[in-house]
Amino acid sequence: MILGDARSGKLPDHITAFGRALRRAGVPVDSARIASAITAAEIVGVERKDDLRAALEAVLVSRQQDIGVFSEMFEAFFRNPELAQQLLSQMLPKAAKAHPVRRKARVQEALSVAGLKARAPNQGETEIKFDAAMTASDQQRLRHADFAELSASEFRLVEQLVRQIPLPLPPFRARRERAGTRGHRPNWPRALQQARRHDGELLELPRMTPRRQPLPLLILVDISGSMERYARLLLAFLHQATRGTPRSAFAFGTDLTDLRPAFRHRDTDEMLAQANAAIDDFAGGTRLGTSLSQLRERHPRCLVGRRTVVLLITDGLDTGAPEVLEQELQWLGRHSRQLLWLNPLLRFDGYAPLASGASVLHRHAHGMLAVHNLSRLEDLARSMASLMQRG
Repeated sequence: MILGDARSGKLPDHITAFGRALRRAGVPVDSARIASAITAAEIVGVERKDDLRAALEAVLVSRQQDIGVFSEMFEAFFRNPELAQQLLSQMLPKAAKAHPVRRKARVQEALSVAGLKARAPNQGETEIKFDAAMTASDQQRLRHADFAELSASEFRLVEQLVRQIPLPLPPFRARRERAGTRGHRPNWPRALQQARRHDGELLELPRMTPRRQPLPLLILVDISGSMERYARLLLAFLHQATRGTPRSAFAFGTDLTDLRPAFRHRDTDEMLAQANAAIDDFAGGTRLGTSLSQLRERHPRCLVGRRTVVLLITDGLDTGAPEVLEQELQWLGRHSRQLLWLNPLLRFDGYAPLASGASVLHRHAHGMLAVHNLSRLEDLARSMASLMQRG
């Protein structure tokens, strides 16, 4: 393609503005990617919109979960001449819309930050900063806001807030004992040691008291398309809240992904980055039965002596065979202490597990808890403790 006249000077500016809009929407785009996008646009040309879109997506998108954001941003940015700043100096026709276009919250906020107005390409990029002095009404709204309805800036703020929510699970009586002042069994080795110090006199009888320790956790997180907004926040929450607790973490969609190496990082951002690199089926379908079968065959030692508490985070919209799910949930129930279903769909009043997968899961779960906003996460520890005490 030969770029001439006014078009040669405007194309890089438009691609740069598009890359900055993607960055405001949460897509990791740096200056090197923008430079590569400009080169790719010059190579493939602008005669065919599909070719331009494929070229920009190839160099600007590196994560599966950002493809949907890129698609909506591309359609909005290169359809409206005000957003594209009259791309290639040609006015694009505006199609009449019978209904308003519904976009992701990240895309909508990125476009609103741009103001839908033409601005000079050399103007500085608007940065979104959080105001630490939030009003009481803002804090209250954010505590009860559904994770799926958050804008890009709110999502980043909530991602930091969930890391500060504790999950103080009650300790339980272990099989082993330790020396103490109360107990049903005498501590004869310590009693003999004390008697030697007092010329054979036994002044008190030491006891053995049961140890108290946290129960091991098995965390299973659904990373399908319907759980896209919840998976990242809940992974960040559980990574911090369960620190110091024996835990194993897996992500499941169409396949099972081991997140234990990622959870070994102390920094949550590093954990999320490694988890994102390890997951290949993000924002795909859900086959819980197949994933549990892989867990049984490859990682059976994650379930320790029927003492493990399983936290299954999913909306229950399973696309696999209900018979396979039924069989694998029976095995999971036989080898764990309790199965707790953390379901974001409980945000809807009158929710009932009518889907085939949800119905099977509801029969085998010992409890179903909501995890769709900050308020529910703050109450999660109390609810889990109540269910485990009952169990």
